[in-house]
This record gives sequence, C-alpha cells and structure tokens, in this order.
Amino acid sequence: MTTFTRRHARRLCSATCLAAAALFATASAQAQDSVKIGFVYFLSGAGAAYGTPARDSAAMMVDALNEGSLPAPYDTVGINGVSIEPIFIDEAGGTRKQIAEYRRLVEREGVDMVIGYNSSGNCNALAPIIEELETLTNFFHCGNPGLFEDVDTDPYYVVRSAPMGTMDQVALARYLAAKFPDALSVSGVNQDYSWGQDNWVEFKAAMTALKPDTTYKNALFPALGAGDYGSEISALASDPADITFVSFWGGDADALMLQAASRGLGDDTTFAFTLGTGVIDGLGENTIEGTIVGARGPNSYLAKSTPLSDWFAASYEETYGRYPPLGAYVAAQGILAIKAAAEKAASETGNLPETDAIIEALRGLTFETVDGYPITMALHNGHQGISDTAYGVYTGWDSDAGMPIIEDVTVYPAECVNPPEGVTAVEWIESGFEGANC
Repeated sequence: MTTFTRRHARRLCSATCLAAAALFATASAQAQDSVKIGFVYFLSGAGAAYGTPARDSAAMMVDALNEGSLPAPYDTVGINGVSIEPIFIDEAGGTRKQIAEYRRLVEREGVDMVIGYNSSGNCNALAPIIEELETLTNFFHCGNPGLFEDVDTDPYYVVRSAPMGTMDQVALARYLAAKFPDALSVSGVNQDYSWGQDNWVEFKAAMTALKPDTTYKNALFPALGAGDYGSEISALASDPADITFVSFWGGDADALMLQAASRGLGDDTTFAFTLGTGVIDGLGENTIEGTIVGARGPNSYLAKSTPLSDWFAASYEETYGRYPPLGAYVAAQGILAIKAAAEKAASETGNLPETDAIIEALRGLTFETVDGYPITMALHNGHQGISDTAYGVYTGWDSDAGMPIIEDVTVYPAECVNPPEGVTAVEWIESGFEGANC
C-alpha cells in the first residue's frame, strides 16, 4: 500500500488548493524558542581539511545570526527571529554510517532541518532517505549533476543551494580556450566515484565542444582518500599533457599537489584544479606556481568585495586567526539560503514557517552570499542553485599580505556555464551550450 504523505497531497492539489495550502502553512507556523538544525561536515579523515573550516564557519554564522549582527539583508535575529540550535555531525565513515546518523538526527534528535554533506556519494545515498523522512535538507556543497538527473529526479525535501560542478568544467574549458589556445593535450586525475567521474566526462565534452582538436592522454581515477599518488604522478610524468585536469578536494588535493611538486611535475604540465583555492588554503606558498585555480564559484580569494563579504572575511579572521578557506564560504551560503527562503515565506517575525512554505519560497529565489555574488534557485523546479564562477592563475605568494597572488581572473555569468532548466548537463554541453548567455 502506498503511504499518503504531504508530498502526495500537494501534488494532487490544483493550483488554487496549493495557494490556499501555502497561506495556511504560513499562518499556522509554529511559534518556537529555537530551530534545531543538523550540520554535517567532514570532521575527520582527508575530508577534514575541507569540513573543519566549514564547521567553524557554520558555528560563527550561527552565533552571529543569533545575535543579529550580520549586515543586511541578513540583519534579523536567527531565522525569522527564531534562534538557531546547532547539532554538528561528522560526515566521515561512509554512506551506511551517514544514513544511520541522518535517521538519528531526524527521529531521535528531532531536528527541523539538515544542512550539510560534501561527498556526492553521501548525497546520492541519502536523497531517497530524506524524501522518505520528509525533512528539509540542503546539500550545501556536493555538486554531482546526477543527484537530480538520475537519483532523485522528482525532489521535494532535498534541495541544493550549491551550484552543480558542471559550471566548473564548462568555465574551465572556456578559460583554457581563451587563455591557453596552444594547449592541445589534456590528462585527468579524478577521484573514483560519482564526483570525479562526472567531472571528467563533462570536462572532456566541454573541451571537445570548444577545442575539438584536443587530445587526451591519461585518465586516472585513484580511490577517494588514497593519499599516495606515486603511480599516478609517474604516469603523468612519463607522457605529460599540456594541461592536467584535477577535481580533487580536501586532503586528497593537498597531497596530490605536494607529491607532484616534489617530483617537479609542474615544470612539464600546467595543473588546473577546479577547487584550487582550497589547495592554496592548505599549502600556501607550496602551491605550484602557474596552477589554474577555481573555487566552486567565485569563493575565497576570488570573492568580490561587498559589505556582507567583507564582514564575513573579517569576522572569520578575527575568530579563527586566518583568512576563511573555501569550505567556510560554501558552508555560510548553505545557511543563508535557508534563512532567505524562510523569511520570504514568513507572515510575521518570531515563527518558523512550515517546511512546505520554505520549500515553495526557495523556488526561483535569488539570495546574496558571502562571496559577493548571488545564487539563484533556477533548476530542477527550484531545488538546484546556479551562480557565476571564476578562474585565475596562481602566480606566487605575497608574504607581506599573507595572501596568494592570483592573476588573469575571469568571471563567468551563471547563464553561461550552467545548463538551462529541463536539459541534462552532458546533453547541454554536447549541444554546443545551446541557450548559453555569455
């Protein structure tokens, strides 16, 4: 027998019924002392290089929101006047552990919502569980397009305010075509799970569309968390390509860069790290000069100065004694997406709107972020965000400023590097980016 849920009820309603339901949901929102949110980040293992700053950022943001000390448009207390009660969980341990932890958060801790998850594998595994348990969950950073194209094709409780990784590959291909026109060969080193596999497929397709004379040498897929990349570096060094594409993140990215630098591989190939600012966060002046770097959007060292982004960078540095790493930026945007939607859905301050009303408010929502560029919930019926993104070249370390020097930065508009609604990422790329607005 099919279980009849609120989700089924909404989809059986007419447009009039839905409008009435939304009004009722907002009007009947529960007054409560706090909103309990589960935050899930990698706090151990190789992913901790990425997840620990994300946790730190979330803790700082929660404190500031509860004090009402953020700049506009987020200068109201908590979420619509309701203070935030955080519960932090480690994402390490594999998908079975994360499914058990998620059920515990919902069924025993009684969280109102969950914000978290960096691993695309965890996001894929959790999506059906989330829809079953009917708890709003914002995947703050996992980026595989297959989440909504293949796994959760009719999402309701699952949302992803982070843009898909597709924009990383498309923007990088555009950057190479414009800035490195003489680069004619490419190798790839990507982690052997959905994130790395999808990224390589999309990047090759984008390069083929923009530079059809490109040849491909090595396509290497070490295991997530492998740590030792001696065999991969040997393969790359034996037949170096003009460009080596890498979508590693966290400690894996740092380890690959260090091991490649020790072998002098940066002299023979130009590395292109789609999460390169994260590598700079970990390695600083030990980053290979000449590396092309992205940041899953114009985050971190590619951010634009605004009152909100300036506040974020200064507050993080004051709190933790360092410039905010990439993970800190994306963790903050995951929280702000929910705050912006909840306050759009609310009829009065001091109540947390019903989940249905928050989800409805997310559809098509454009919200400001701490990198200075907005995100719009434009794809998959408003469950998937898109944003501008940027690439540049790391050319050295400014010791006086304690900051990297990144030159030749190009910012790509969201509509230039993300597929339109209703088209899969690879289909759009293979069509020659039909409808792209650059």
